[in-house]
Amino acid sequence: MLQIAVTGKPNVGKSSFFNSATSSAVEMANYPFTTIDANKAVAHVIKDCPCKELGVTCNPRNSICIDGKRLLPIELIDVAGLVPGAHEGKGLGNKFLDDLMQAKVFIHVIDASGSTDIEGQPVEMGSHDPLEDIEFLEEEIVMWMYGILSRNWVRLVRKVGAEHLDIAKVLFDQLSGTGIAIEDIIEAKRNINPDFNKWEEKDLIELTRNILKIAKPMMIVANKADLPTSEENIKRIKEKYPNVIPASAESEIALVRANEAGLISYLPGDDHFEILKPEELSDNQLKALEYIKTNILDKYGSTGIQDALNYGIFTLLENIVVYPVQDEHKYTDQKGNVLPDGILLKQGSNPRQLAYLVHSDIGDKFMHAVDARSNMRVASDYELKDGDIISIITRQ
Repeated sequence: MLQIAVTGKPNVGKSSFFNSATSSAVEMANYPFTTIDANKAVAHVIKDCPCKELGVTCNPRNSICIDGKRLLPIELIDVAGLVPGAHEGKGLGNKFLDDLMQAKVFIHVIDASGSTDIEGQPVEMGSHDPLEDIEFLEEEIVMWMYGILSRNWVRLVRKVGAEHLDIAKVLFDQLSGTGIAIEDIIEAKRNINPDFNKWEEKDLIELTRNILKIAKPMMIVANKADLPTSEENIKRIKEKYPNVIPASAESEIALVRANEAGLISYLPGDDHFEILKPEELSDNQLKALEYIKTNILDKYGSTGIQDALNYGIFTLLENIVVYPVQDEHKYTDQKGNVLPDGILLKQGSNPRQLAYLVHSDIGDKFMHAVDARSNMRVASDYELKDGDIISIITRQ
């Protein structure tokens, strides 16, 4: 299951983001280090399901379909708040930096309102610049990984020269356990001095930054976007950084809970909700819903929570969704389930790679594939498209 890490300094709403995305009851409080261990839970990304287009009723097994929207599971990791000096072990630093490395994407939650200082302590709203938080966290992660990369560097360089080793392979071995592929390292070192014998500290730090951008892309979730001081800060952040999503985790939690109680109709990611039982809502609840509508949904188009998950998986990681079936005419598996599984895989993947994701035995016995929409055979190197329905033909 693909993993996304939710990170940031303490007291910015990371656990609220995690709760709203996973409906988990993670402890939330206004003091640093509320999260002592990394919490993990299942969240979902959302895509249009082919069932409506095809006029069929699907029977999902590995996912959920709600009114033509397919909810596909991913794993979310809520990492405790980082403070300056985390890479040196300050706060609860190294443990949580280790937790971060298992993820493919980082979601950096910041307090866009400027209501918490650099260590996450509450301050007067608007008195802290959230741009400082972005810079410090990126630097902590870079310096932590640089520490791993540079460990025993002189000895490693000598070993590469003496044994005629590939420097990319040596770096890959040095970073084992971080989930970074050797291809990421090869691409990252193209932009620095090719003579690794002349690399200095600045070159290794630049290499580290390049690796992280490629292997562990980061987005910024500008939380507390509804507060008065947030709008101007969000504009400044967007001017300096890509991949910025305004959000209100507390608004999402309120809408999800109201939907679960049957008071409103709301699907995560929607730009609206429908009040179903106004007579059961108090004046304060009605005012809260109107506040969310005016200050979040109307202004930003959503609460930002689902947008962040979708952006991470589909844009930053460049994933698509493909539906493997056994019967290309009925879109079913061997048990008759219609469109049973939605599989997340990288853009550019082919049917043979899909077969291995379904099961290693199916991959080993792969012969060819059939596009269920056209009933046409496709080659093993056919580039799968988002929403494809594919029947995999295997040797008996």
